[in-house]
Amino acid sequence: MILRYSGLTEIKGSLIAVQGVDHPVFDEMVDIYLDNGTVRKGRVTQVQGDKAIIQVFEGTRFISLSNSQIHFTGEPMKLAVGPDILGRVFSGSGTPIDGLGPVSSSTHLDINGLPINPVSRIYPQDYICTGISSIDALITLIRGQKLPIFSSSGLKHSELAVQIAKQSKISGDSNFAIIFAAMGVKNDVASYFRNEFRNSGALERVVMFLNLSNDPVIERILTPRVALTAAEYLAFELGYHTLVIMTDMTSYAEALREFSSSKGEIPGRKGYPGYLYSDFSSLYERAGMIKGKKGSVTQIPILTMPGDDITHPIPDLTGYITEGQIVLSRNLERNGIYPGIDILPSLSRLMKDGIGEKFTREDHPVLADQLFASYAHVQEVRSLASVIGEDDLSDIDKLYLKFGSYFEQYFINQSPNENRSIEFTLDLGWKVLSILPASELTRTKSEMLEKYYITDKDLLNFESNCEFLDNV
Repeated sequence: MILRYSGLTEIKGSLIAVQGVDHPVFDEMVDIYLDNGTVRKGRVTQVQGDKAIIQVFEGTRFISLSNSQIHFTGEPMKLAVGPDILGRVFSGSGTPIDGLGPVSSSTHLDINGLPINPVSRIYPQDYICTGISSIDALITLIRGQKLPIFSSSGLKHSELAVQIAKQSKISGDSNFAIIFAAMGVKNDVASYFRNEFRNSGALERVVMFLNLSNDPVIERILTPRVALTAAEYLAFELGYHTLVIMTDMTSYAEALREFSSSKGEIPGRKGYPGYLYSDFSSLYERAGMIKGKKGSVTQIPILTMPGDDITHPIPDLTGYITEGQIVLSRNLERNGIYPGIDILPSLSRLMKDGIGEKFTREDHPVLADQLFASYAHVQEVRSLASVIGEDDLSDIDKLYLKFGSYFEQYFINQSPNENRSIEFTLDLGWKVLSILPASELTRTKSEMLEKYYITDKDLLNFESNCEFLDNV
C-alpha cells in the first residue's frame, strides 16, 4: 500500500511544506503527484515535528496547494552504479543524458556516502603525473589528496581542468578513471567539455556529470555528491584510481546560499550559511585511500574567487580543509602564459612524501626547493627594479630577472595539448636554473650540481635562439 499525503500548507520558491506527516526523515526522497498527472521528485530538507519541508528538484511551477499528493519513499537519494558508467554522461542529479539509456545495474548507492574511518585511512604517497611541468615539479599531486585550484573569473581554469583530465596517469597502473563534475556551467562550456573528451579519446575512461546554469538549484547541490558516489564505487568496489575534478565550487556555494536563504536560515559571512565549512568538509573528506582496498579517490575542486579575493569565505574555508592549493594568476595569463599558475602562493602539503628517488627522481625535492627560492628572489628584484630602474641593478640581479623571464616562458608556459614527462620537466628545471651562477644555488647539494648543472654557458645563449630549450 502506497500512502500519499494530500494538500500542501505552503509553497515558497522551490520549497513546499507538508503538515501531518508520520515520522518524516531528513534527506528522505519524495514523489510529488501533480493534478495534471505528472510526477516530480523532491527531497526532505528540514523536519519540524510532523511538518516536512521539501525541496522540489524541477521547481514548484504548476504545483497546487490543494490538489497535489506527496508520497514519502522512506529512502535517501541513491545513484545507480555499475562498471558501464565509464564513458557515460549524466545530468547533475545522475540521470543519463547521453541517449544510451539507464545504467544496467541493480546496485544503488546513497549519494551521501559513508564516512571513512580515520584508522583505516592510508597516508597518501604515490604521485599522479599530470603532464604539466609547474604542477608535477612544484605542486605535485598525490594519489588520495585533495588539491583545489583557486581561479578567477575569465581565467582559463576550464582548459586546465580538461588538460589535467586528459593527461593524468599513474605510473604502471591502467585502472585510472576520471570523474568530471561541472556545476552551473553554460551550454557552450558543457559542449566544450564533452567535445574535448570525445575528440581526445579520453571519454572512455571519464564519467561526466553536467549541471547547466538553467538547471534547478537543488541539482547543483546534488552534483558533487553523485559524482563522488560514482568515484567511491569505482575506487573501493572495482579497484580504480579515480581523479574527481569538480568545477565550479563557487557555483555550488552560491546555490547553497540561495537554498539556505529560501529556508529562512540566519546567514553567516557574506550571506553564506554558517554550516558552509562543514558542508565543504562533507565533500572534500571523501577523498583518500582505505586499507584493504586497491583503489583511491583524489580530488581537484576548482573555484573562482569572487573579486579575485583569496580571503573570501569560499577559498578561505576550502584552504583550511584541503592539503594545499594551485593558484592561477591574472598577470601571468595577461602576459600570454598558460597555464598561468602563480607558483609562490601555491603549494601541495603532501608533496614531500610523494617525490624523490622512490617515486620520481632523487633530485626532485632539491630542484623544487631551489626553483621556489630563486623565483621568490626574482619577485624581490622586480620590485627593486620598479623603483630604481633595471639599469641600476647589479649583474646578479639582472641574471635573476633573466631567470624569472625564462622560467615563466619555458617552464611554466606550455601548450594545452603538451604532455610532458616528469623526466623532461626535471631536466628543463635544471637547464633554466643554470642561467644563475652555481654559487647562487644555495639549496642544492654539490653532487646534484655536478650531475645536473650546465656549466657550458654556450648552451645558455638565450639571445640567439634558445635552441636548447626548444629541443629539449
